[in-house]
Amino acid sequence: MLVLVVGAGVIGLAVARAAAMAGHEVIVAESTSGIGSGISSRNSEVIHAGMYYPEGSLRARHCVAGNRSLYAYCASHGVAHRRCGKLIVATDAAETRQIGVIAERGRVNGVEGLELIDGEAARRLEPALSCVAALWSPQTGIVDGHGLMLALQGELEDHGGMIAFTTRIERLTQRSHGWTAWFIGRDGTALDVDAVVNCGGLSAQRLAHATDGYPPLRVPPLHLAKGNYFAYGGRPVFSRLIYPTPVDGGLGIHVTVDLAGRMRFGPDVEWIDQEAYEVDAGRAELFCARIRTYWPALERERLLPDYSGIRPKLSGPGQPAADFVVDAPKDHGLFGLVQLFGIESPGLTCALSLADTVAATLSE
Repeated sequence: MLVLVVGAGVIGLAVARAAAMAGHEVIVAESTSGIGSGISSRNSEVIHAGMYYPEGSLRARHCVAGNRSLYAYCASHGVAHRRCGKLIVATDAAETRQIGVIAERGRVNGVEGLELIDGEAARRLEPALSCVAALWSPQTGIVDGHGLMLALQGELEDHGGMIAFTTRIERLTQRSHGWTAWFIGRDGTALDVDAVVNCGGLSAQRLAHATDGYPPLRVPPLHLAKGNYFAYGGRPVFSRLIYPTPVDGGLGIHVTVDLAGRMRFGPDVEWIDQEAYEVDAGRAELFCARIRTYWPALERERLLPDYSGIRPKLSGPGQPAADFVVDAPKDHGLFGLVQLFGIESPGLTCALSLADTVAATLSE
């Protein structure tokens, strides 16, 4: 079967690799000139453990399974990563109750090693920290996201797959036993395939609306949540990830460290109407106020605007967080079509697990 995967981010590459390893011919259509140039290159590069998400949700199931798969994959394929662990900190009684709920949810989801500790124990791990309690997650880590995508691309190509860069799929039309993909690229033509997997990220809804026969009411709304990051202009004071309690639309302005030990803060949640990636230096005041709740010694002048990313959310401000959507033929009735919507955090962690599910759907 000839499978077209739309999008060469981490999800598209993982799906393409899994499909190629299952014996399918695979072509990935990527609108830009390189892999991972969208959401996949603008995140925290965190390997999440899976304690935040409701029991039975796609996020919970694929995050826990994906966490284990991703560590194993990185170890076997030489992808740089570190299981550094993470503290979700509480600074008052209400937040202490909140991390207790998160801990219980994690246990229900099958997250291993979670431990509620008091402020003193947290400070033994991270002396600069200020908190009254914390949830310790030893299974959380960091990964070289680009290195991971290069490994996925290499395996895809080793199994006969290919990526067509600067190729934007404009619409999909049905044929007797498959699909015709109409695209704008170097050749400006069309391609007949047996199946299509839409991993378009921020463009997934656009393509879904341009898919012949796909019911418009099945296309969920797209809400753009920009996440800004600030670098820290000084010697790092934390060696682990430090997260506050979650906020509307995100997990809070947290401390991340990269594989070189550098420290940065973010993302926040800035609801926007159109794609824009410039970081407003003025947001440092908001960052500073939130960070000082768990690290009072932060010096404002050391916060430096860094980069931003945009989450393709399916729920807007004040709405309950929506789950991932994987819309398969058994759901919508169209042969050989899988639509993925709202694959944001913890999408990188979920990539291998989601890919296995999609590959199994294609084989069915």
